[in-house]
Amino acid sequence: MANTRTVLDVEEYPDTEVQKNRVLTLEEWQEKWVNHKIAFHQERGHQLLKKHLDTFLKGEKQLRVFFPLCGKAVEMKWFADRGHSVVGVEISELGIREFFTEQNLSYSEEQIMEIPGAKIFKSSSGNISLYCCSLFDLPRANIGKFDRIWDRGALVAINPGDRKRYADIMLSLTRTGFQYLLSVFSYDPTKHAGPPFYVPDAEIKTLFGSVCDIHCLEKVDAFEERHKSWGIDYLIEKLYLFIEK
Repeated sequence: MANTRTVLDVEEYPDTEVQKNRVLTLEEWQEKWVNHKIAFHQERGHQLLKKHLDTFLKGEKQLRVFFPLCGKAVEMKWFADRGHSVVGVEISELGIREFFTEQNLSYSEEQIMEIPGAKIFKSSSGNISLYCCSLFDLPRANIGKFDRIWDRGALVAINPGDRKRYADIMLSLTRTGFQYLLSVFSYDPTKHAGPPFYVPDAEIKTLFGSVCDIHCLEKVDAFEERHKSWGIDYLIEKLYLFIEK
């Protein structure tokens, strides 16, 4: 009988501690933007988000949507064009400016008094506000609560030792009735040091399971030719939906 197992049936890697001491500095992330080492950016937007957008939005209007570590994600304009209010945080000022330029959006900028050296960039329409600072400094700016969080390239980019602090901030930003959509990757972490870092199912449950019901919406084979240079031979993207318990 033929073996019908596919790459999506690969079990979680047992050694979940191998990357725990990995650290990238904010300066290293900024250098990635300066040197255009941003293969993580998806020019056409995130296709799994597009597929599950109706499930995520539930037909609701005028939502506040948060994009942690937003980069220049084109999905921010998707939500804004649907009448929602978008707030993002990104350490790279270059990335933020490129977003507005590439989306043909005029914008203003101003200093954030509560966070020395930080800035906020606002679209002229007023429904996109991007904070240029460390995510861990953001709570000082009192940015309010959100109906939706789209976490793509954020949890998987945070240094593994900071995940608990990160998750606590994310959950502190949620309103009653929130939905939180998370994209993570599964691969052999002994072969690739990250980022993106490997976040196992059990850790997702530990970080968010006390507050959220966790549903895996889809698993897809995300392996591309460029990933061979990482030393891995499979890469699975998993899309989770968190709903308030």
